[in-house]
Amino acid sequence: MREPRTGEIGGAGSRESHLVELVDKEGSATGEITVEEAHRAPGLLHRAFSVFLRDASGRVLLQQRAATKTRFPLRWANTCCGHPAPGESLDVAAKRRLVEEVGVEDVDLTEVGVYSYYAEDPATGRVEYEYDHVLLGRLDDDAPLLVDPGEVAGVRWMPLDELELALAREPRAYAPWLSGVTDRLRRHLDDDAGRSGGR
Repeated sequence: MREPRTGEIGGAGSRESHLVELVDKEGSATGEITVEEAHRAPGLLHRAFSVFLRDASGRVLLQQRAATKTRFPLRWANTCCGHPAPGESLDVAAKRRLVEEVGVEDVDLTEVGVYSYYAEDPATGRVEYEYDHVLLGRLDDDAPLLVDPGEVAGVRWMPLDELELALAREPRAYAPWLSGVTDRLRRHLDDDAGRSGGR
């Protein structure tokens, strides 16, 4: 994996000009394009990641997307999301976004699934067409968070069972990818429980 080129990484204000990695339906890289171009209708399939941080009791940390987001502002989503630069490792990119969005460092992340989806934001006219790697990390519920208000309007811990019920009850309160990435997390946790005999 190569290091990102100068200009690919920066503050939230410049994020639309960052490069993302275009992929085919199997997740193989096919090129690169800016964030803004990838999310302009009809959208181009590109690599992304969605991080869940989970505490010892099994709750997940959710964030409410900031009002300034160009796609699905003020919707609740998983702990953080983002796009690796072309050729950048998911781990490096996801750890950077955790620091930028919620101020969390030094979390080990494990990939637990992939969710490909397409969603149109009726409010902004932008689209999400993503090959989304779902990543899981552990965080104590009393760990300090340093939330960037330009990225995140609020945070809350929620038991996974309650999140699944809320997604079914009020889907428009949540980012459109959250149901799919939550399903991938649930499958992973159920598989783990099966392997360990339910312990």
